[in-house]
Amino acid sequence: MSRKYVVTTGILLMLALLSSCQRSCCDKKAAQESKAGFVKLFNGHDLTGWQPSGNAKWVVQDGLLIGTQGDNNAPGDLLTENVYRNFVLSVAYRVEWPCNSGTWFRYQSPQKAYQADILEYKNPECYSGTLYCPGKMFLAMNTDKTLVNRDGWNTMKIRAEGDHIQIWLNARQVADVHDDTSDSGRIGFQVHPGAEFGPMKIIVRELLLKPL
Repeated sequence: MSRKYVVTTGILLMLALLSSCQRSCCDKKAAQESKAGFVKLFNGHDLTGWQPSGNAKWVVQDGLLIGTQGDNNAPGDLLTENVYRNFVLSVAYRVEWPCNSGTWFRYQSPQKAYQADILEYKNPECYSGTLYCPGKMFLAMNTDKTLVNRDGWNTMKIRAEGDHIQIWLNARQVADVHDDTSDSGRIGFQVHPGAEFGPMKIIVRELLLKPL
């Protein structure tokens, strides 16, 4: 093997490694920039900063937040201790069906709040990403079930600014409404009651918030 061949091969290997490193650095930089200004509401270790309500079971396992029904199909909520007004919220989650759950936001009480639903509703027909408001039912409905990844991870993005509320499911907008029921409140998750939802499980991998 000639010295020239060895040198050439070495140079090519170095260029390949440099190119790979540059791509990796660019990917990390893009990921960091995309999350600029966001803070983690779930730390991936425990329920610090959260308060349970009701009798549902909430645990942290392997870095995931998991909610299930309690004894005798008991329901419950898990809510932040802090209150938030205007924000962009990003939730990475998956569920085990049948399921009736959702992300509470601007939650002041069971009668005054909003929820980005995680469900399969029959009458009227609607799916995850539907915007629910107590006393007003559905303010906007996602009627496209193909947007939902039933067996894998989904990303729900919620933007609340003033009376303007928007929701995206897996990068597709499913709600865009104006409503003044609640202008601030806590953020959280719901586990619905009922034997028909007994097997349900909501699993949250990441919860990021950017104040506006």
